[in-house]
Amino acid sequence: MSISNKDIENIVKKIVLEMAGETAKGGNEIPVGISNRHIHLTKEDLETLFGAGYELTHLKDLSQPGQYACKETLTIVGPSMRAIEGVRVLGPLRKASQVEISVTDSYVLKVKPPVRESGKLDGSAPITIIGPKGIVRLNQGCIIANRHIHMSPDDAARFGVKDGDYIDVDAMSGTKRTRWFDVQVRVHPDFRLEMHVDTDDANAVGFKNGSTVTPVK
Repeated sequence: MSISNKDIENIVKKIVLEMAGETAKGGNEIPVGISNRHIHLTKEDLETLFGAGYELTHLKDLSQPGQYACKETLTIVGPSMRAIEGVRVLGPLRKASQVEISVTDSYVLKVKPPVRESGKLDGSAPITIIGPKGIVRLNQGCIIANRHIHMSPDDAARFGVKDGDYIDVDAMSGTKRTRWFDVQVRVHPDFRLEMHVDTDDANAVGFKNGSTVTPVK
């Protein structure tokens, strides 16, 4: 059975249209954002560190609406008294101060933070924050952020997941392909589709901001 040039042309057109449809729907790829060590502060702790009445200085917007990096940086110190300087503060202010670091950072600081969802601070590690005007000692608040995916309700429906689910994803767009297990799904109308990993995870697979992962069906 021979295939005419017209048949080949129709097949190619069909494939192109199907690919265009997948792109329009968003496809299956999820962009990745790499999260470096950072600090979230309460108003009280902000004023302790920088002085009464101090307000954060907006530097640039982050990928998630309403979140932004600030010009302010601070020093964090663990039980070993070894410090990491220049840790970026992120806004807006929160109800509880929180320090997010990587496993590599924890080795430097000699601190043992749990892997947690942001905001889940009960029983997390202590850490000291040093600012230009004062010092804040957190009895708990230092964590290693878990791998998680932000998505809107429409994205959640498209991927067939709901808030609080855990899924596996393939990280194939870096230089060292791998699969990540138990990635938390976080769904909110204000969220923009993006998976967040820390610098350790990103470096392990050769990821840059804008690399992608694909959910495992």
